[in-house]
Amino acid sequence: MKSLKYSLILMLMITFMGCEKSFEELEVDSNRPVSVPASLVLQSVQYDMYNNTGRAFSAEMRWNQFYCSNYNYYATNEYQWSEMPNHFFSLKNVIKMEEEARKAGLEAVNPYSAVAKFYKAFLYDQMTKRVGDLPLSEGLQGITVLNPKYDTQKQVYIQILKWLEESNADLSSLITKGNQTLTGDIYYGGDLKKWQKAVNVFHLRMLIQLSKKEADADLAVKSKFAAIISNPVKYPLISSLGESLQFISNQYNKFPSNPDNFGFDATRQNMSRAYIERLTERNDPRVMVTCEPAGSQLKAGKLPSDFSSYVGASSGEDLADMSSKAGTSNGADFAPGQYSFQNRKRYYTNYVGEPTFLVGYPEMCFNIAEGLHRNWASGSASQWYENGIKASMDFYGIKNGSNTMTYSRNGSKEASDARTFNIDFNLNDYLAQANVKYEAGNAGLEKILTQKYLAFFMNSGMEAYFNWRRTGYPTFYTGVGTGNSGRIALRWIYPLSERTTNSANYKTAIDAQFAGKDDINDLIWLLK
Repeated sequence: MKSLKYSLILMLMITFMGCEKSFEELEVDSNRPVSVPASLVLQSVQYDMYNNTGRAFSAEMRWNQFYCSNYNYYATNEYQWSEMPNHFFSLKNVIKMEEEARKAGLEAVNPYSAVAKFYKAFLYDQMTKRVGDLPLSEGLQGITVLNPKYDTQKQVYIQILKWLEESNADLSSLITKGNQTLTGDIYYGGDLKKWQKAVNVFHLRMLIQLSKKEADADLAVKSKFAAIISNPVKYPLISSLGESLQFISNQYNKFPSNPDNFGFDATRQNMSRAYIERLTERNDPRVMVTCEPAGSQLKAGKLPSDFSSYVGASSGEDLADMSSKAGTSNGADFAPGQYSFQNRKRYYTNYVGEPTFLVGYPEMCFNIAEGLHRNWASGSASQWYENGIKASMDFYGIKNGSNTMTYSRNGSKEASDARTFNIDFNLNDYLAQANVKYEAGNAGLEKILTQKYLAFFMNSGMEAYFNWRRTGYPTFYTGVGTGNSGRIALRWIYPLSERTTNSANYKTAIDAQFAGKDDINDLIWLLK
């Protein structure tokens, strides 16, 4: 019996010893996955591109001076931002997506690796143009490099341009091989041909963004622009609105302005002077699609078809004054206020709203026009300029002939309060106006940038602001309402965590760029 007892104990000991696991194995939660398909990681990255870079009627759109907040409790119009949006979390997901694709047996060059280079370029651009230098060559190394050094902004853009060139080449190779599917893609349904076009159009954005550095031989902005424009076989481009890289809202992922939040923000968000003035001084019917006539103007006897009925507030106006003017009662038969509000029918009667461009066809047209205007390549700047205007008009459904417009009689979203009117439009007449017709010199550049600004309305994140910051066009308004001593801020500050977790490299970067100050009013390399 003793022998049997000892044998059983020995067997149990061997069994338990055989079941011993390492600390890493014990740490794994069997109820939580440690690996997911690349297609699922892809969707997370793609949604972040839309959701965290500036949705319609977001704070970013106030800083673009498309609309104003007139209700201090929820928001102001001040340029008092602090930390940059941190996209390093999404960049880690991009790397994870590449890893999962390889784990699944895909070749080194595969659809996920090809678009990953675009996502890296897109997300790094979103950050560097807000702050300046960034950790890149030593960034995203995990525990291998806990304190990554900062690369200069020039080095960051050299890498961004390299990623985009490689992404185009990889996509071209995959398409030639017949591997044209990107599973999980919410934008193009996996069509790599469309992705290749979007990559090249974004490449044009980057080159235009570097316009102040056109003489820098390391960047070779002009020759790269000319190469893309002159070789559509190697660098195919978007050819219509429908091919734009865009987010389509639905009843689950709702357009930011929708029936559910009408009571929350409809009267707390009036339109801005910077946007409305650029439209009304050009007799531009887009103002009647996106905005409502001001109630006080209609009460005074003006018609909704009169462009002077549309009035925007200066972003620099004192918020208390703006709130008072926006809430003025005009009686039961007229919408309240002295300012125009967003169009009730377009933005508050459904959940879909309108497509939100991340990289849009109209912008591409204006970027090509600007590059040609700057003599970076041969071609007709005038034609591309007019193509951009026509594309934007098409986006809003404006056609030659009679166009039916809708507004709310008293500012509600109810169909019974909707009123319609007709306005005639002729594109050729519009293009022939003195303040629209293309011309050489600075006046022509201002026209290109003004029309690009109008086409950016409620899309493409803060590209409208970044174009203004680069060129000074179109006019942005300042004053007590914009805060920051009546100035528009020129950059963001670095994440506060950098001061404690990567302090030495952070200090070196701040000293090199801004003489030791991490200030929102300093100029980054991109603007010098």
